[in-house]
Amino acid sequence: MLVLLPPSEGKTAPRSGAPLDLAALSLPELTPARERVLESLVDLCAAPDGDAARTVLGLSPGQGAEVARNARLRQAPTAMAERIYTGVLYDALEPATLPTPARRLARRSILVFSGLWGALHLADRIPAYRCSIGVNLPGPGTLGSYWRTAMAATMAQAAGDGPVLDLRSAGYSAMWRPTGELAERTVTVRVVSEREVAGVVTRSVVSHFNKATKGQLVRNLLTAGVRPRSPEELVVALRDLKYTVEEQPSATGRPRQLDVIVTDL
Repeated sequence: MLVLLPPSEGKTAPRSGAPLDLAALSLPELTPARERVLESLVDLCAAPDGDAARTVLGLSPGQGAEVARNARLRQAPTAMAERIYTGVLYDALEPATLPTPARRLARRSILVFSGLWGALHLADRIPAYRCSIGVNLPGPGTLGSYWRTAMAATMAQAAGDGPVLDLRSAGYSAMWRPTGELAERTVTVRVVSEREVAGVVTRSVVSHFNKATKGQLVRNLLTAGVRPRSPEELVVALRDLKYTVEEQPSATGRPRQLDVIVTDL
């Protein structure tokens, strides 16, 4: 099973570590595309006019340190991506506290999508950076569209012949959309809150808790050592882990959608 995650906006900058080596990152066929985005981002942020970089990156005047950090990406210390990404989803996943077998499985089976790197495994060493998928960089242009072309062949190969658990947010989903047979073994997850008010049961899609639930769900699958060979086996595994799961109708050639029902927020 391949698990697709979004990155986090917040990142922990390592205090020490070797500088970036693009050629050492996984999915090496993405190296030329990564180099183009990296060069554009560094040049933008190293220019004397910091206002231009902040505007492009969608930053406030008080976030000048983010621009300065981007300007030094080639020299900045790196750490494994599992230590760089923070935030609600990654706090729930807690890669650093996974048992050794689960951590090894996580490093093999999880791909984190990124506006700067395309996609990474958790063990890839990167610096902390600021570059969301909605950015329109000089040269590459809008990153969602830029990566859509670069990622197509890479992801078809990375997906193999097993199920794909796609937990990306909307912007990062635009970087790569599975098609055909691969789409049919791709599973997306929507977290739905169920509440009873005055005897009436209502459901609503949640946002903040959505990330926490997805992080915990992946952690539970990894810790249990689940290796489903099909979407059907993935659904069974989630129910065995005590998740309330409802599968929604899906069209031929489209990903399957699972609703995970939660009652405690």
